[in-house]
Amino acid sequence: MGPTRIRELAVAAAVSAVAAYVLLLGLFSLLPPITVFTGLSLLLFAAGEGGWAFYVRSKIAGGEIGTATGRLNPLAVAKSVVAAKASAWVGTLALGWWIAVVAYVVPRRSESHVATSDTAGAVVAAFSALALVIAALWLQHCCKSPDDPQGDPDNATAQPDHEG
Repeated sequence: MGPTRIRELAVAAAVSAVAAYVLLLGLFSLLPPITVFTGLSLLLFAAGEGGWAFYVRSKIAGGEIGTATGRLNPLAVAKSVVAAKASAWVGTLALGWWIAVVAYVVPRRSESHVATSDTAGAVVAAFSALALVIAALWLQHCCKSPDDPQGDPDNATAQPDHEG
């Protein structure tokens, strides 16, 4: 499993934004009101993942990975990578949705009170979704093991420590 590519996330966000905008053209009147609290759950997840990323990063940098007491279990790091990849994709799709909502309501603000009242909530939700994507990518980055050329058994250029 390789790292999540930003290019792929950007394409997914664009595709989901276009699809969501098309849906909004016919279904916006059926949606409940959008408040500033609507997208804050995404921001809470982003904060949690960001905090966990700094914790994992400090444990890896300190060489505190292992199964002993006080160490971070390697399986927890592996699960963090999976969670980070999933969060990046969920955040990307949510970002596409909220970009479409913002693109729908902003031009209609002068003619619709509903669009005016929904704008702030849609903008907060879009930024919250973006924060989730950024936190997920940061967590994924923090889960990388440090480069260790001495410990690489496949390194053909490594020289033995003794002459022989």
